[in-house]
Amino acid sequence: MTNNKQVDRTDLPTAIAPLDPERDLWFERDVAAKPEQIWRCWTTPQLLKPWFCPPPWAVTEAEIEPHPGGIFRTVMVGPEGQRVDSSGCVLVAVTNRCLVWTDALGPRFRPGPAPGFFTGTIVLTPIATGTRYQAIARHATPAKAQEHRDMGFHSGWGVALDQMLAFIDRTQV
Repeated sequence: MTNNKQVDRTDLPTAIAPLDPERDLWFERDVAAKPEQIWRCWTTPQLLKPWFCPPPWAVTEAEIEPHPGGIFRTVMVGPEGQRVDSSGCVLVAVTNRCLVWTDALGPRFRPGPAPGFFTGTIVLTPIATGTRYQAIARHATPAKAQEHRDMGFHSGWGVALDQMLAFIDRTQV
């Protein structure tokens, strides 16, 4: 049986998949930046590197191909030389609206070398004052979601958003 129900594209996070409070972490904030500015910061490697992770960590490399099957890769370096090379696959890319990627797959939808940690979703909804920014991290298990929560998902992703907004203000991206 086919479901012909029209998907409400104003609610992209749940249109893609319903949120699971046991396995998904998310937050939402209304921001003054335009969706086009935020999209560029998420999909242009040189624009992603300055804001993507909270200090004292820094992004030293980024590769992003904002189309289904494209690469989403970042290399983060910590204050003591720790290196986290995360590579994944873009699943959904709706320009200026929605970016979904996962580290469970490699580029071109090839299985990755190890089980992935999460699937990320950024949804940008235009509002009168700028953008409703939604960030979702989906995990395979409640334990993985708790691990991400303990790593500081809410504060870390919130700091990254603040850094992006400051970057947009400084550079007028």
